[in-house]
This record gives sequence, structure tokens and C-alpha cells, in this order.
Amino acid sequence: MRPPPTKIVLAYSGGLDTSVILSWLREKFACEIITFTADLGQQEDLEAARGKAEKLGVQRIFIEDLRELFVRDYVFPLLRANALYEGTYLLGTAIARPLITLRMVQIARELGADAIAHGATGKGNDQVRFELGAAALHPGLRVIAPWREWDLHSREQLLAYAERRSIPIEGLRRGGSPYSVDANLLHTSYEGGPLEDPWQPPEEHMWKHTCSLPETPDQPETLDVEFQHGDPVALNGAPFTPAALLTRLNELGGRHGIGRVDMVENRYVGMKSRGCYETPGGTILLKARRAVESLTLDRELTHLKDECMPRYAAQVYNGYWWSPERLALQKLVDSDREQVNGTARLELYKGNLTLLGRRSERHSLYRPELATFEEGGDYQQADAEGFLRITALRLRHGRKPA
Repeated sequence: MRPPPTKIVLAYSGGLDTSVILSWLREKFACEIITFTADLGQQEDLEAARGKAEKLGVQRIFIEDLRELFVRDYVFPLLRANALYEGTYLLGTAIARPLITLRMVQIARELGADAIAHGATGKGNDQVRFELGAAALHPGLRVIAPWREWDLHSREQLLAYAERRSIPIEGLRRGGSPYSVDANLLHTSYEGGPLEDPWQPPEEHMWKHTCSLPETPDQPETLDVEFQHGDPVALNGAPFTPAALLTRLNELGGRHGIGRVDMVENRYVGMKSRGCYETPGGTILLKARRAVESLTLDRELTHLKDECMPRYAAQVYNGYWWSPERLALQKLVDSDREQVNGTARLELYKGNLTLLGRRSERHSLYRPELATFEEGGDYQQADAEGFLRITALRLRHGRKPA
């Protein structure tokens, strides 16, 4: 039988679930609980989480601003792969979990903790992401998932538990949001509640960061996105840090109603789930990067990336960020970084994102003298006859259709 842990690092948001988990862990294991809260741009009062942890008797509280690190080392590598899960989802929740797990593992090592704990449920993907990440980063570390162990199975039971133990639940009583919400600089996600009926459209008041189309400006807005070494670095000629750039794009895209997604996805644990996502900045960056790639990348490399993208996206979605196969694919994805330099010009208007132009002064492979329909260049049209004859050889002499 495994001995009980002596110190536990808890991923702590300050909400109802993790506050109850904090108390439950202390009761069950009678050991020190260390809380870790990551600022990934979720726009919450994280000092309130500190105050709640202090009221619950936590002595060591970690609250860290990881926004720049998150965008630079996680979001940007993801975007270099043009990654979309099932062709739609920009992986906003999935890409945040590896960084949170990494910092929890690092804190556990620094403080001699022998376990970490998370608030993910036994039905979701996040339990997989946290635990596969911990297994890769610290194989001997125990991972505790209270939702798979305790007998609390509803919000009402959590509230009752909190009231019995005097856990602060200001603003968490009955009548709160019916949705399960996750937010960071890349996106905001919504699940549960009315969304569990896939026939029903999302309620307009649910969306927090994107305007409805009637509320968007009546005039389009033009935006230049500049890339250097594969990553975005400037908007309309003004340089930005990674987190500041994504923050600004979220503002612009949200104002024009860009980046809403409503999908039924296949969870790794085996069920289908309906989720809604707001990813305004990520949606803009994906289109802008592909536009610059269209000028600067070789044809076969472009097609190879497109073939690998679904595999890469599934690895991130399923929690394999630290796996050897994802790391190997990242090397392939990053091999084009020195070529992807240039600017995409986009128009934002009424939920639409229209590409107006793209240019790359140093790395463009586009040759007007070859592409033109007018006379010029060194392309000999008669040469295409031999090319076609050889290309069609297997079709002329292969198996005939019935």
C-alpha cells in the first residue's frame, strides 16, 4: 500500500471546486498543502485567490505571472504548426495545461513535495493532460485527483461541504453561471449547462470577449501582422512582446466579432462533448501566418506540414505535449522558422477575417515572371508536354477502370 503524501502542491484557482479540494486533501492526508495559481491572462483577481488560501490556512502560496512565457513558449509553437483539433479547435485549454503542470512539478521538486493535485473531473481531458505531463516530467511524483475519489458529485454537494467547514464561498452560492468556463490569453471556453443540448444555439449573453455581429463596428478595420523567424512581432508596424501582441489581437478581434467556435468534439476519454470557444487573437494569427507561409515555404514542405498538423493537434489535445513524438514533430514544424518572415494584411469586419495581401521582402518564393499569363520569364510552356507524358504513364498503362 502506498504511503500517504507528506506535501501536496495543488493547482488552485480560488473557486468553489479547488477550495473544497484544498480542505478535503487536508482532512484526508493531514499534510501540508501548497497552492499554485498561474496567471495566464484569465483576467481574474488572483490576489483574491491568495486571500482565500490564507483564510484556509495555507502557508506557502505561489501566484505567478506566466503570460509572456505562456505565449512565447507554448502558444507560438502551437501556431507554428497551424494546429487545429478536428479542423476547428485552436487548443486554448489544452496548451495551457503543460505549463501549469511544469510549474507544479518544479515547485514540488524545490519544496520536497511528493504529490500534486488537480481539480479536473474523471470525465474530462484535463486529467489526462495533467497526469501524462507529470508522468513525463517527474515519473515518481504522485498525482491526486479528488473528483475520482470523493463522494461529492454536484455543485449542491460542494456548496454544502463548503458551508459545513466554513470555507469562504462569497459569490459562489446558488444562481451562478451554468457554464464550466476556462480562460487564458489564447481563448475562453464554455461547456455544460444549456450547451449540453447540441441542438440549442449558445445564448448571446454567454460570450464574454467577442461582440455579437449587430454590435460590431459598421466600418472595417485593416490590420498588418508582421512575422520574423516564424513568430508574430508587430502590428501595424508597432512592435509588441508576445503576450502584449496576443492581448491586442484579442481586443481587435473581439470588437469585430471574430473567433467564435461552436463544436461537438471527441474527447480522449471516449465521449463526445459540445464546447464553445472564443479565440479572436489566435484566429487572426492562424490566418496571417498561413498567408505568409504561402509566399515563403516550399510546396512539399507546406504539404508535409498540412499532413502532420492533425497528428500534432491530437497530441496536444490528448495531453502528449512532453512526448517524444510531439517534440520530434515540433522540430519539423520549427525547421521553417527562418523562412517565415513577412507581413499579412487582413480586414476585420462583422465576424469576417479577409486576407487583403501578403508580402515578404527577403524570403518570398513567388516569382511574377513565372506566374504571369503574359509573355516573359524562362518557363517554356512546351516543356509541360513531356512532364505530362511521364506523369500520366502509370495511368495509361495501369489497371483499367471496370
